[in-house]
Amino acid sequence: QVQLVEGGGGSAQTGGSLRLSCAPSGRTSSVYVMAWFRQAPGKEREFVAAARRSASNAEYADPVKGRFTIFRENPKNTMYLQMNSLKPEETAVYYCAAQSVVYDLRRAAEYRYWGQGTQVTVSS
Repeated sequence: QVQLVEGGGGSAQTGGSLRLSCAPSGRTSSVYVMAWFRQAPGKEREFVAAARRSASNAEYADPVKGRFTIFRENPKNTMYLQMNSLKPEETAVYYCAAQSVVYDLRRAAEYRYWGQGTQVTVSS
């Protein structure tokens, strides 16, 4: 089993920055792909970014490209999401997800392990 503990959520002004963290514990050797999803009230969970262990081939949702950066610190395997130039419509609960093998990085159903979520609120 793998447990994911998220941190770093909070409030920011429009145009501000936040950094989220996700620390895995347990059988971390099975954590090869890690990702971030978010869910706003009344909306479906949506993909934000993902990276395999090398992080050299990170993938981003179009709305966050150029503003968000996902990176991992090995060997602890902690994952971060640096969010810059935040917008009010990005207010949501952000979830960390992990899995050993993922074929479609953007598909939430492919991830077995999930964090509890951390709230991000962006005010105008």
